[in-house]
Amino acid sequence: MLREKLKNHTLILASGSPRRQYFFKELDLEFTIDVRAVNEVYDSQLKQAEITEYLSKLKASVFTDLKDTDILVTSDTIVWKDDKPIEKAKDELEAKAMLRNLSGSMHEVYTSVCFTGKNFQKVVSDCTKVWFKELSEEEIDYYIKTYEPYDKAGSYGVQEWLGYIAITKLEGSYFNVMGLPTRLVYKTFLEIAKA
Repeated sequence: MLREKLKNHTLILASGSPRRQYFFKELDLEFTIDVRAVNEVYDSQLKQAEITEYLSKLKASVFTDLKDTDILVTSDTIVWKDDKPIEKAKDELEAKAMLRNLSGSMHEVYTSVCFTGKNFQKVVSDCTKVWFKELSEEEIDYYIKTYEPYDKAGSYGVQEWLGYIAITKLEGSYFNVMGLPTRLVYKTFLEIAKA
């Protein structure tokens, strides 16, 4: 359905995330992947969705060669807890500290998706609340050693073993926690196709 509506456009997904690529395929979209390096630095005054919105726009800013029919999609996800962002762990020690922090409490996951054309830019954002049970050191160690979750915000994948055993409650979009609020992406593509 979307593929037909967007047939006059060329979709470019600027993401190396296998999960985002999977979602685009599952939404039956025809797209190319083009990931360009960008220094993901933001003002420490930014909070929650302000961070992901800024970074998703920043990732789009390096694409200065878009054609009239192109739609570039850039995205960013963070975990937010205790009034600060939790990003990707650099090593095992950081990953352990992050998961200990998330253990037995609620955190928020923010994802922003930026749609950029030659003459337009639109950003949509979503927030999901996630509650974790108390995690044992053994569970944390097992997960980090087995899944090496260093490419994920908050050091966990909701679709992996830790998500199966740790999440007691989830409020909002499950797919947003995986890295893409699919219903918002679908809705936005429909709006762009109509414009």
